[in-house]
Amino acid sequence: MDSIYVLRGRLEELYARNSKVYDKILQFILAAATFMVINRNIGFMKAAASPVVSLGLAVICTFLPLSVTVVMATALVLAHMYSVSLGILAMTAVLFLIMYIFYLRLAPKKALIVLLTPLAFFLKIPYVIPMICGLVAAPGSLVAVICGTIVFYMMEYVKKAAANVEGSGVKTMLSQSTDYVSKVFQNKELWVIIAAFVICFFVVFAFRRASMDHAWEIAIVIGTIVNMIVIVAGNMALGVHTSYGMLIGGSVACIVTGLILEIFFFSVDYSRSENLQFEDDEYYYYVKAVPKLSVARPEKTVKRINERQETEIIDTESVRKNSGARGIRKDGKRPVPRKGQSVKKHDMREVDKMLLTQSLRKDLDLRN
Repeated sequence: MDSIYVLRGRLEELYARNSKVYDKILQFILAAATFMVINRNIGFMKAAASPVVSLGLAVICTFLPLSVTVVMATALVLAHMYSVSLGILAMTAVLFLIMYIFYLRLAPKKALIVLLTPLAFFLKIPYVIPMICGLVAAPGSLVAVICGTIVFYMMEYVKKAAANVEGSGVKTMLSQSTDYVSKVFQNKELWVIIAAFVICFFVVFAFRRASMDHAWEIAIVIGTIVNMIVIVAGNMALGVHTSYGMLIGGSVACIVTGLILEIFFFSVDYSRSENLQFEDDEYYYYVKAVPKLSVARPEKTVKRINERQETEIIDTESVRKNSGARGIRKDGKRPVPRKGQSVKKHDMREVDKMLLTQSLRKDLDLRN
């Protein structure tokens, strides 16, 4: 586990260095994925369904607030609905307007959840959304989850029914609008999923706020189990045929996602928890203090065994020339040679010894 927390620290440091750049990259990926999923599933307007349009809109949304991506996605959905039927376009616009009223009133800063919910459905892991919201968000995020879920089922209906939508005129438009609303909101699977999401959220939210040890792990496990029970019970009671393979895979994804979020948002050391009690003039206070878990990054130390030292290269010939090949006295003074005096052999030996001594002192860093 220590290596995991060390890796978390390094990732946090890496993100902190260029957080704005990474945020924009993630925003571009999210916007591009949203537009491509819309075009792939309900791309009835050929001009708007081009990958170039998706990437162009994603680039524009990258440099704007995330709520602009929600508005652009709404406009893209309405453009494709226009290619299907004016009646479906009108009713979709009304439904979007109602959802925007609740969204802007109760969850104006939850644009990320609105975008992630349909994407999670298309990726076959929708059950991670209430788990994430229950662990790191407030109850107001449920409005964004419900809106995203409804949008997904609206697109699913239009995707299946677009081939059968024919005719024009006021009566036909009214008939198409009525059939569209009834088929979407009478879909039992939609209400089973919404009920499971709401119950799972509140279970996770309640347990992760409890003061018990390992509250997040308990919330993750119990929330996943409750979500599975509600969906299975709804399938049996209402005759809904939900994919159990997707349910099992989504439940595993719930647990894995919850544990990853715990590492980054709530890593504590329960072995060092303390229960405190104090009072003031009006109240008694009972507090449980749990220290956060932090692991120091190991610092690499390099020990030099053989340190290379600089060695001065002495030119023997130049020293001999400078010294005039004279002998050196023990007191370090140079004798003045007489005119015509020749250099003796023992004087040359003294010069060689002096050169060797100077070289050793330089190499071994000796001082007098």
